[in-house]
Amino acid sequence: MFYLVNTSSTSCTDESALDDLVKAHDGVVVPTTLAEALNIFSLSDLRSIYATSPLNVTFTLYCLERPQVTFPPLTQGVASYTPFGVPTVDHWRNLWTAWDLVTLGMIPQDMLHQKPIDLRHKCLFYIGHIPTFLDMLMSKALNEPNTEPKSFTLIFERGIDPHVDDPDHCHRHSEVPTKDEDWPTLGSILGFRDRVRARLLKLYEDCQTGTRTLNRHVARMLAMTHEHEGWHVETLLYMLIQRAGTGALPPPGFSVPPWEALAKQWNATKSPTTPTVILGPTTVTLGHEDCEGDDLIPGISEVVDGHEFGWDNESPARVVEVKQVRMEWRPITNAEYLAFFQDHKEVGFPTSWVESEEGIKVRTLYGPVPMAIAKHWPMLTSYDGLLAFAKFKGGRIPTEPELRLFLDAYEVGHSGGANTGFRNWHPVPATTGLQEQGGRGSNGGVWEWTSTLFSDHVGFFPTEHFPGYSTDFFDGKHHVVLGSSYATIPRLADRRTVRNFYQHNYPYPWVGARVVYDI
Repeated sequence: MFYLVNTSSTSCTDESALDDLVKAHDGVVVPTTLAEALNIFSLSDLRSIYATSPLNVTFTLYCLERPQVTFPPLTQGVASYTPFGVPTVDHWRNLWTAWDLVTLGMIPQDMLHQKPIDLRHKCLFYIGHIPTFLDMLMSKALNEPNTEPKSFTLIFERGIDPHVDDPDHCHRHSEVPTKDEDWPTLGSILGFRDRVRARLLKLYEDCQTGTRTLNRHVARMLAMTHEHEGWHVETLLYMLIQRAGTGALPPPGFSVPPWEALAKQWNATKSPTTPTVILGPTTVTLGHEDCEGDDLIPGISEVVDGHEFGWDNESPARVVEVKQVRMEWRPITNAEYLAFFQDHKEVGFPTSWVESEEGIKVRTLYGPVPMAIAKHWPMLTSYDGLLAFAKFKGGRIPTEPELRLFLDAYEVGHSGGANTGFRNWHPVPATTGLQEQGGRGSNGGVWEWTSTLFSDHVGFFPTEHFPGYSTDFFDGKHHVVLGSSYATIPRLADRRTVRNFYQHNYPYPWVGARVVYDI
């Protein structure tokens, strides 16, 4: 039973105040699970700040707020519908709210021309990149001219992912101005953004009225550009977190978490009865059937409803064998890695941590918090660092098929209550491995490294909408990462075929890992 009450965050952390609230309010009693409660909140544009179950009661008391943006659970189980099809206008508006919140609410004016990390562009680039990318792909798919000023394509077409070991080595990308004064102004970029958004809405209107027919080619462009914006919300955030507390602002409209009260709960989180689970031997299906090369074939081009779109590296479906292995129920935590790091400084100090006079802290978008607060969160660092930890424990990092097998069996996803889709703006402790839940739960809201190199596979068809999206990174340096983070939009977080990829020694993204052992 869940007792739902909308009140302030401060009143929810005082146990005596909870008793008073229970007596004073009739409240709303909803018979449901935790996941269903979180979904109800999301559908009502609410989020949970803090929850507790007072002693001798049979309900949970939630402290809720109405933030600027929430992401509702994906609609599942409806005939001829997939949540991974063409995004709706409402999906776009919700994503734009999130994008504007991050770009205009968390980046101060004096940071626009700064680079929070050295291997990406300055903040202003991304504000211009998103509408430029959308406009370019619309123009290409519709065979129409770009929105003015067309010169924006020269600056904002494509970002950078240079080799960590040799930043001068980089894929094809836009040539950006070297002087701040040569960049377009923020006002001109926002005006362009608004014109591009209006163009997109007109496309939807034309398809709705029958002025234009929506075929699979155009539908793929809509899915791709929507998810591209979702990817870059997260990119910007893992950049901004490096300046949180020293420049970047916390997410506006979201309460600062009651860290001490949450840490008290996290310290009491149950651990699995056994630390590992046996997987395999078996087979697992990777990918789905979604070849972009079929989009213009008569008889296929017209079929849009019910089709699941993805990126080129997700297709086609293929069956892979998995040998028997023993895998950790939960990812490596900050506390576990700290104990390892103290005797293995050669792995380098993680960029997700901060050294301070009070000791090592963990970065959050609200500013660094003490290790005592975040010790149970998944550890975020490079593949190389986590591989060193895994080897120290006598294990290794799982392959893509091994991790996919585990996630299919035990990851609950956003609709199952996982920490994705901005339910929180920080990780939480993992919950997998508990017997009463059949082992199912969440990893705490982080992507996970695999030992699988990002490369092509049988049947791979490179995208023509966004040439080089995958192929530019078949370089022996990028690894496949699976899952999602707390800042991954639900349609990316819950599509099991999604594959992200980062260089093995890239230290900034929100990627953790679990240890697997050969049997």
